[in-house]
Order: sequence, then C-alpha cells, then structure tokens
Amino acid sequence: MANIKTNAMRNLEINKIEYNVYTYESGGDFDGCHVAQKIGKDPSQVFKTLVTVAPSKKYYVFVIPVNCELDLKACAASVGEKSVEMIPVKDINKVTGYIRGGCSPIGMKKKYATVIDESCLLYDKIIFSAGKIGYQVEVSPSELINLIDAKTGKIVR
Repeated sequence: MANIKTNAMRNLEINKIEYNVYTYESGGDFDGCHVAQKIGKDPSQVFKTLVTVAPSKKYYVFVIPVNCELDLKACAASVGEKSVEMIPVKDINKVTGYIRGGCSPIGMKKKYATVIDESCLLYDKIIFSAGKIGYQVEVSPSELINLIDAKTGKIVR
C-alpha cells in the first residue's frame, strides 16, 4: 500500500504524539472485527468511531471497541442529553469529513464532544481509524484524550 499521510496522522505529528500505523487491504467486508483480524490485534484494543445526534441537533462522537455495541442510553447520559441516535450513513461525510469505515476521532470538520469507552484505559495503546479505509493508527489513550479533549465513560453494553 502506498505510504500516505492522513489528516489524523498530520494532526498527531503537529502535536508531537508518537503513533504507529497499521495498514490492511480494504475491499469486501471491513467491519471493525475484520480489521482487527487483518492487522493481527485484539478486537478489544481496536476502536471504532461512531457519530450520533441528539434531539437538540448537537452531534456527539463515541469511540468504542470494535467488538462492542454502543449503549445509547449511557451515551446520552454521558453527554447530558435525554437521548442520542446514530446519524444516517449518508450524513457521515457532511458532518465529519470522513466516509463510513474511515471515520477517525481526530481531524473531523468540527470539534464535537467525544466520549471514549473507559476500557481504553486498560491499554498502553489503542488502535483506531487513521481517517482512511485501510489505515489505522495506534496511540496512547491518554494522549488521544488530551488531543481531542475527550472524556471517558462506560458507553457500551
């Protein structure tokens, strides 16, 4: 695969945050568990980025292990909303600047309140999308939290 730099990688470099890159052949089924398998990592250490919207019309980002499901009630409570729901796939690019399967918590069009599942704190490093299908980055969870001004919480079922 070509050696590319994504916006997420550039953002990490500008902020002097060390990271590792993992690449995989994209195509076919690219759900998070398959991505973890393709890069040879434990799915509980590989995270996916999900975008929601509340009745207030505010967008919220949640980052969870690829082998888990979002607990929408817990997510809403973590951001002080009555409820949140996943945004339609067709809106992902408009809201984030990314496409489905390549959404990174770093470098979205706007800064959204972000909550990362507290299980990230169990690891020295977590892996998530670098902002392009076929590319993942591995970063210290504390550095990611500081970079994007995220908080942690129990947001999975």
